[in-house]
Amino acid sequence: MNTELTSNKMLSVDEIKKNVISKLKYSLCLEVEAATNADIFNALALTIRDYQLDGFFNTRKLQKKEKSKRLYYLSMEFLLGQSLRNNLTNIGLLEYARQAVSELGFDFEKITAEEPDAALGNGGLGRLAACFIDSMATLDIAASGHGIKYEYGLFKQAIQHNKQVEQPDDWHSTHSPWLIEHHSQLILIPIGGNIEENEDNEANYNPMWMDWKVIVGIPHDYLVTGYGGKTVNTLRLYSAGASDSFDVHIFNRGDYLRAVSQKIASENISKILYPADEIQSGKELRLTQEYFLVACTLRDIFNDYAQLSSDITALPEFVAIQLNDTHPALAIVEMMRILVDEHRLDWPAAWDITQKTCAFTNHTLMPEALETWPVALFEKLLPRHLQIIYEINHRFLSEVARKWPDKPHLLASLSLFEEGAEKKVRMANLAIVGSHKVNGVARLHSELIKQTLVPDFYFITPEKFTNQTNGVTPRRWLQQANPSLAQFLTHQLGNGWVTDLDKLQRLQKLAKDSSVVEEIQAIKLSNKQALCRHIAFQQGIQLDPLAMFDCQVKRIHEYKRQLLNILHVIHLYLEIVESGHNQTPKVHLFAGKAAPGYAMAKLIIQLINEVAQKVNSDPRAKGQLSVLFLEDYKVSLAEHIIPATDLSEQISTAGTEASGTSNMKFAMNGALTIGTLDGANIEIRDAVGEENFYLFGADADEINTYRHNGAHNRVYQNHNPAINAAVDALISGRFNPDTSVFRPIYHMLTEADHYCHLLDFDSYRIAQNQAQADFSQQLEWHRRALLNISNMGSFSSDRTIKGYATEIWGIRS
Repeated sequence: MNTELTSNKMLSVDEIKKNVISKLKYSLCLEVEAATNADIFNALALTIRDYQLDGFFNTRKLQKKEKSKRLYYLSMEFLLGQSLRNNLTNIGLLEYARQAVSELGFDFEKITAEEPDAALGNGGLGRLAACFIDSMATLDIAASGHGIKYEYGLFKQAIQHNKQVEQPDDWHSTHSPWLIEHHSQLILIPIGGNIEENEDNEANYNPMWMDWKVIVGIPHDYLVTGYGGKTVNTLRLYSAGASDSFDVHIFNRGDYLRAVSQKIASENISKILYPADEIQSGKELRLTQEYFLVACTLRDIFNDYAQLSSDITALPEFVAIQLNDTHPALAIVEMMRILVDEHRLDWPAAWDITQKTCAFTNHTLMPEALETWPVALFEKLLPRHLQIIYEINHRFLSEVARKWPDKPHLLASLSLFEEGAEKKVRMANLAIVGSHKVNGVARLHSELIKQTLVPDFYFITPEKFTNQTNGVTPRRWLQQANPSLAQFLTHQLGNGWVTDLDKLQRLQKLAKDSSVVEEIQAIKLSNKQALCRHIAFQQGIQLDPLAMFDCQVKRIHEYKRQLLNILHVIHLYLEIVESGHNQTPKVHLFAGKAAPGYAMAKLIIQLINEVAQKVNSDPRAKGQLSVLFLEDYKVSLAEHIIPATDLSEQISTAGTEASGTSNMKFAMNGALTIGTLDGANIEIRDAVGEENFYLFGADADEINTYRHNGAHNRVYQNHNPAINAAVDALISGRFNPDTSVFRPIYHMLTEADHYCHLLDFDSYRIAQNQAQADFSQQLEWHRRALLNISNMGSFSSDRTIKGYATEIWGIRS
C-alpha cells in the first residue's frame, strides 16, 4: 500500500505537553495544577485520539482511492483491555509521552493505571477478536470490527468468604475518551410485528413485514492503529436507544411509566454483555442483541457499498464478512432480507451474493454449546427472518435430497431446524449453509469439526472447510506486556521482529551462550518480582519470586480442568504434611471467572480459595507451597501474570479446547507448557520440540474410547493411593468443616467424570514431578525457555490474518 497519504508527522515531547495542557483546559475545563492522574489520562488519550484521527482520514482516503476490498469482522465480544499504552506503542510515541507526562509532574505508570479495561468481552473469543483487528491494521487491510457498546461488562468478580461474587462492571463506557459517537448516523432497526401475505403486480409472493417497533442503533467508533501508525481502522460499536423518547399518546393519558417502558427496553439491548438466558426474558434480550448487531452492521455495509458502486451484484468483489462464532449468524438472513425485500433481487442471485460474501469461524467442539433459538421466539421478534430461514432450509434440503436420494438421514442432521418438544433454529447449521468457507482455529480442532462435530456437512461440501490456527498480537503480548524481553529481542534481532515474528528463530543459535541464557533468566526474575509487588499491593500477600510460578488463568470450566490442577495441589500438600516430603518451592496461581449460573465452576473457585487458605496458613508448607486465586481476571492483570510465569497450565481434556491463545502468550514470554494434546497445544509442541513441552494425558481418540465404553460413568474405583487421598480430602473436612460443601465435586469425580480428571491424574502428577525437578536446574530451564520463545513465530495473529485474507476473504495483504 502507498503510505504517502497515511504518514503523520511525529509529535514531539513539547507538542504532546502543549496538547495535553490544551485538552485539560478546553475539553476538561482544568488547569494542570488542579489535574488528577485520571484527568491527565483523559487529556493524553484525547491528544492521541486526535493524532489517530489524522491517520484515520488519510487511511480512508487511500482505501477509497484504491477501491480496496473491505473486511467486516462481526463479533459479540472485543476484549480490548487498556488502550493508552497500546496506542502509544503502535504509533511510536510511548517514550515521548512518558517524558511529556513526567515533565508535567506526573508518574506515567500511575497515569496508565487510571484507565479501566474496556469491558467489551469475556475471554478468549473477545481477546482473539482484539488481536485480529490489531493485525488487520498492521497489515494495511481495509477492515472494521463490529460489536456492541456494552454499558456493563459480564461482571466484576470479587472473592468473598472464598466464593465468587458478581458485581456490576461499569467501565465508564459513557465517557471513554477513545469512543467517538456518531449521532448523525443513527440506524433504524425494525423488530417484532407480523407478516401480511401479499402478491406484487406480477402475482409473485410479496410478504409485507408490518407493525414492527423501531430500535435505534447509535454508532461509536474506536480507532485501531496498526503498528507504525500507517493504517488506522475502526472498531464500530453500537449502542441502542428507542426511536422516540416515549409514546406521547400513552403519556397524555397519565401513564408515564408505561410511556417510557419502550425506551427503557430498547436501551437494555446494549446494557450488559451476555444477559442470563435461563429465563424467557433473558433469551429474548440475547437474541435481540445478536439481531441488533447484525442489522446495524449490514446497514453500514450497504451504506458504505453505495458510495462505491450501484451494482449490487458486484458486492462480493468489494465486501467480505467474517462471522466470529455463531452469534452473528443472523447476518446471513439479514443480508438475504435486504437483497430480496429492498433490492428486489430474485432468490438465486441474492443467495449467491450472500454465500460469496459471508464466512464463518467455529469456536467449539461441544455439540451442546452450539447455539439454538426457539422458533416461537423468532416468530415473536423476527417474523420475516424466520420466513427466510424456512425458505433457505427448504431449498437447501431439496438440493440435498436431489443429490443424495439414497441418504435420507442427511436431512435431519443438516436441517436448519431441530425438531423436538420445542422446535429450534440451529444457528451453526445456518452459518455453515450461508457461508462459502467454514474454518476451525487449530489443526486438531478443524479436523474434529469435520470428523465429529458436523461430519455430514463436510461430506456434502468438503471444499468449504479449512483451518486458520489462532494467533496473538506480539505488540500487546510481548512488546507491551514484557518490555524487558522486547528490549532484549530488539538488541539481538533489530526492531523487525515486531511485525515479522519469524525472526525469533534467529535466537536459537544463542541458546548455547550461557551469558544470553542468564539474561533471559534475569528478565524472568524481574517480571516475577514485579508480579509479587503487584500481588502484595492488591492482596497483601507476599510471594517468593525464586519459587516456580505455575499459572492457570482462563475462564473457569470443567473441561479446562482447573479441578485437576487443584487436586494435584491437594496431593502436594498432603505429601508435605502427611509424608514429610520436601519439594522445590512452588507457587500455584489461578485466575478466571465462572459464569454466574454455572454452579460447579463457582464451587471449583471456592475449593481453590479454601485450599489456598489452608495451605498458606500451614507453617509446614511455608517455603515449599503457596496457592493464590487472583480475583477479577482481565487483560491488564494478564499482562502482569503472563511474563512472570515459569510453567503454563494448558490441561483441558483432549478434544474439547478449540485452540486456546493463552498457551501461545505464555510460551511467547518464555514459559514452558504442561499440557494435553488438545487445541493449539499440538502445534506449539511441534514448534518448540517435544523435549520442551510437558505432555500428559489421554489423546482425543483415547478419550472418546473411554467415554464410549462408559468408564467415566462407572462408580468410582481406583487403587492409586495418591488419587484416593486427594479425592477423599474433598469430603474429609480438611478444607471446610462442612463436609457436604464439596460433595457435588466428589460425586462428579467418582460417578460421572465426563472430563476425565481421574483418568489423567497420574500422568499429570508424573509430568508435574518432572517439571519441578527440571526447574531446579535453572540455566538449563531458561535455555529451554529461550528455545520456546525462538519457535513462536508462527503464532502471531499477523500470520493468522494473512491466512484469512488470502484463503477466505480474497484480500491482498
